Amino acid sequence: MKPNVIAYLNVTCLTFLVTTSALAFERTSGGGTTVIKEGPNAFSQPAANLPMSERIDFSVGNSFFRNPWVSSPASTDARDGLGPLFNTNGCQNCHIKDGRGHPPSPGDINAVSMLVRLSVPAMSEAEKQKLIQYGNIPEPNYGGQLQDFSLPGVKPEGKIAISYREVPVTFEDGETVTLRQPNLAITDLNYGPMAENVQLSARIAPPMIGLGLLESIPAEAIYAYADPEDANGDGISGRPNQVWDIDTQRTALGRFGWKAGLPNVNQQNASAFNGDVGLTTSMFPHHNCMPSQSVCDDMPNGGDPEVSDNILDFVEFYARHLAVPARRNIQDSQVQRGQEMFVNAGCNACHVESFTTAKRPDLAALSEQEIHPYTDLLLHDMGEGLADHRSEFIANGREWRTAPLWGIGYTKEVNADGTYLHDGRARTLMEAVLWHGGEADGTKQRVLAMPKADRDALIAFLRSL
Repeated sequence: MKPNVIAYLNVTCLTFLVTTSALAFERTSGGGTTVIKEGPNAFSQPAANLPMSERIDFSVGNSFFRNPWVSSPASTDARDGLGPLFNTNGCQNCHIKDGRGHPPSPGDINAVSMLVRLSVPAMSEAEKQKLIQYGNIPEPNYGGQLQDFSLPGVKPEGKIAISYREVPVTFEDGETVTLRQPNLAITDLNYGPMAENVQLSARIAPPMIGLGLLESIPAEAIYAYADPEDANGDGISGRPNQVWDIDTQRTALGRFGWKAGLPNVNQQNASAFNGDVGLTTSMFPHHNCMPSQSVCDDMPNGGDPEVSDNILDFVEFYARHLAVPARRNIQDSQVQRGQEMFVNAGCNACHVESFTTAKRPDLAALSEQEIHPYTDLLLHDMGEGLADHRSEFIANGREWRTAPLWGIGYTKEVNADGTYLHDGRARTLMEAVLWHGGEADGTKQRVLAMPKADRDALIAFLRSL
């Protein structure tokens, strides 16, 4: 065989190996934790590399996450203490199948998998100092979120009402997509009037997958993408939220929540137990009640605290090790074209493809994994259309954390009613794209200018994640 033919074949084989290796590796969105699972339980699997000896801890944590809590006193004293005011009696009711929640449908009495954050602006110097530790100032009569469920004999705080205004958006080729702009209202208040300057923010439950991996990304790797003054002039000025870490009693990088208002998985869980289920923990030892709600002191509790540190540890282990399912259809030509469109439009300026997690000897399954979450975990100004005009620590009313995109293609399989964006207004992935504004407005304009074939390819790529 001629030398130039041999050389050609060597190069061709090398190219094939590199290409297939890159595709195969990127398919493992969560590195070695990635699972091959489709359907309703795609988000409910333990990390693939979690040893059998640790899967019992995962299962125990799952039971406390999935099963309902009950009022006290009860024979199931490990699960009592619910309420008296709450949003749900179990974590899985909001994070449906460990996936996304959705806004209430017409006729729904309760919101269930969506809640409404409440606050008022910090006016005095003392209140402004509180922002460092608490992130915002609770509404005086109703606290930090509206609780629309209650125990028998107790009145819930109120009801959530949402209506929508249609907003048509037209692509350059003439196709029109109708977005829905939510109008949020609180009705049937039972504990006095709300402050006239109350700030409301609707939030659906986000998916639970990959949380331990996101927690394991080195802080310096996230800070490396921050550009608060837009020094490089690309129009993207992401910045990290700075939040209060209760364990260390100091300010830390925010990673979790729609505005990155929580520093780690454990505090996220404890906060949800307290605000959503009405349960105390050592981290949040008081019920989420205001002075006007004496019912919280009048009703029996489930112990002090109601969720023990042991249970909290199991739930933390479970939440950390929920696996990300593998990417699909990565060799499909339309998907590959869509990935080009994703980059050409500038989506990856915020939805950063890859990170490597830190070495974590205590959490071997999450340690030193190359992952593909498609997020920078930073705050970005998303424009007036998505603004909730409510701050959270240093995040202002127009800023949101870049949502991870891994697993987004499984959303409707896991929960057919699942919706997108912080308040669930987007029913489709394209609707979610078209709500982007602010720093992402240039990206949206490039999508609006795309031919339909390229738009379809972009969505095919997102569905492959």
